[in-house]
Amino acid sequence: MASASDIIVYFGHLSIEQSVINRALRDAVSDLERVDFRDLYERYPDFYIDTAAEQAIMRDAELIVFQHPVYWYAAPAIFKHFQDTVLVRGFAYGPNGTALQGKDFLLVASTGAPAEEYGPGGIHRYTFEDLIRPIEQTARFCGMNFLQPLVLHGGHSLPRDVIDAHATAYRRLLEEYRPNTTD
Repeated sequence: MASASDIIVYFGHLSIEQSVINRALRDAVSDLERVDFRDLYERYPDFYIDTAAEQAIMRDAELIVFQHPVYWYAAPAIFKHFQDTVLVRGFAYGPNGTALQGKDFLLVASTGAPAEEYGPGGIHRYTFEDLIRPIEQTARFCGMNFLQPLVLHGGHSLPRDVIDAHATAYRRLLEEYRPNTTD
């Protein structure tokens, strides 16, 4: 049986007070009993991440979620710092680095541009999947199962009902999550 907080959501947004999408997504899942919702900018405004604490939390999780908007084809800076500080050799990879093996990883992201702008004919030239390869490879390198990302494109022009429906789908996804028990 899964523990009470078998889902960890690592969240980062540079200006959450101005966000519509990520605030709606945050509000949709942060109160779920089985979710440990960790706002990285709120928790670590000085970027001094408590590595031991985060590793202990990740060790007990079944699903690790990174939730953030995409800025300049990447996650907010605190995610890179988090990866450099927490996902270290001997914990997440390398000799004895098996703490995350077999866990599920989910990227929950939002973009400003519509989906059709990601690809050879669009302004961004590459598919969204191509642009998130480093995140996917990080999860895989750590032995995690990279789940199909949950992405909301076109954030600058979406009506509220579309955002609300996406937030509801995100909540339902976490509520219905069951760890992969086939090994």
